[in-house]
Amino acid sequence: MNKQNKQEKQTTRNQPKYSLFKNSIYAFSGLGYAIKDEMSFKIELILFAISLIVLSIFDFGFDFYSYVLIIFAGLVVLIVELLNSAIENVVDLITNDYHILAKKAKDIGSSAVLFALSAYILIWIACLMHSKFISFNI
Repeated sequence: MNKQNKQEKQTTRNQPKYSLFKNSIYAFSGLGYAIKDEMSFKIELILFAISLIVLSIFDFGFDFYSYVLIIFAGLVVLIVELLNSAIENVVDLITNDYHILAKKAKDIGSSAVLFALSAYILIWIACLMHSKFISFNI
């Protein structure tokens, strides 16, 4: 094997050519796996849907940017949970045995979800305090 073929072999990845349609199918497939297999994601998705319903039914007196911020923060929670689930699946693929690095990876992913959820709750509280729905005389 000559030097050029060796370099091509090293840089070639097992990846199909880019296709927006196929990549969209992969993305929806991943979402389907998460909804089907990941209980935490299901719970967070249901809570996000409930918060969207609550936002649309009740008049909290939020301005446009508060709505955008709340929806964006909820989407961040879902994104972080998807990434955490991906980390957990990869760790489980690599080893079923207990290993401290596997535990650290899973725990760090869970911490990211905790921070995202905390930020979401704080954003809701801040938006409520800023709105006319809950007025504080501070």
